[in-house]
Amino acid sequence: MFKHILIATDGSDLAQKAITQGFDLAKAVDAKVTIVTVTEAWGMNVPPEVAVVYPVHEYEQAAAANAKKILDDAAAAGMKLQIACETVHVKDQYPAEGIVETASARGCDLIVMASHGHRGLMRLVLGSQAHRVVTQSATSVLICR
Repeated sequence: MFKHILIATDGSDLAQKAITQGFDLAKAVDAKVTIVTVTEAWGMNVPPEVAVVYPVHEYEQAAAANAKKILDDAAAAGMKLQIACETVHVKDQYPAEGIVETASARGCDLIVMASHGHRGLMRLVLGSQAHRVVTQSATSVLICR
């Protein structure tokens, strides 16, 4: 069975489902848990007009503070269930790449993450980090909706 589960979260309500299911599975199979959140680099998806009002250093400080809160909240939820977990903040990457690289580097044998479940044109327009993780990872992936 699974020995090391990577739970990916962006702090959203939907991602909370992945955290809950990941912890439930980890407890059932006595697996180690690592929680990851990924923040993109400032310029990856920022329109030029935003650059004027939101300088890079402010973005980086806000992203780091947000990632810390997300990871602290997830780790606290694990502690309530008596599940110790490591936390990782991957900076300056697209979420899918950061998740896949963390799973590989940490030797995780399962990735648990959430997806909105968009299909067809919606997925084409919005993209899907979950889909990218599934196609890029050699690790098993459990998608929660």
